[in-house]
Amino acid sequence: MIAILDYGLGNIKAFANIYNSLNIAHMIVDRPQELTHATKIILPGVGAFDHAMQRLKASGLAEPLHEHVVDGGVPVLGICVGMQMLADGSEEGSETGLGWIPGVVRKIKIDANSRSRLLPHMGWNMIFPRESEPLLTGFDMEQGFYFLHSYQFCPHDEAHAIAHANYASEFVCAVRRDHIAGVQFHPEKSHHNGVRLLRNFAES
Repeated sequence: MIAILDYGLGNIKAFANIYNSLNIAHMIVDRPQELTHATKIILPGVGAFDHAMQRLKASGLAEPLHEHVVDGGVPVLGICVGMQMLADGSEEGSETGLGWIPGVVRKIKIDANSRSRLLPHMGWNMIFPRESEPLLTGFDMEQGFYFLHSYQFCPHDEAHAIAHANYASEFVCAVRRDHIAGVQFHPEKSHHNGVRLLRNFAES
């Protein structure tokens, strides 16, 4: 059973609609006790880092989420700001992140000579996944994925980076540490590639 966390942020219904179309068991979770039934968890997120962390804590889901993921080994997929929340913290604010993948979230650096000078980075972008990464297989690589962000996850250990993309410069767009993973792009807005990624997460 895939639990889609609803703490007030993210495209919750879009994820549910995709799993409905795939006939994959899922539930929208907004109460701590409902996490008991989860075998995998999706942590969505949009907006500012601090606001997302504050909303997660206020929802009452932060502590049981930690217990299920860290203590219980339940796989989790963070999406967009949900991925950034996996880090220790962010330059965007002062809140402490979940700290499940060591690293910090930093603002994308824009080179004055680059053609890509605008933030946020918004639109379709190719990604370059690490070979043999089960989460990131079966895609139309030329189509890529849909991005909307101004900050990037900078893992302390490059081994935790499982995909990169380019906007002004190369940045990490997907991370994994054991059963904890995250993607910066929006699979729920990425058409067939996004559906495939969410299926990969469910089946891996």
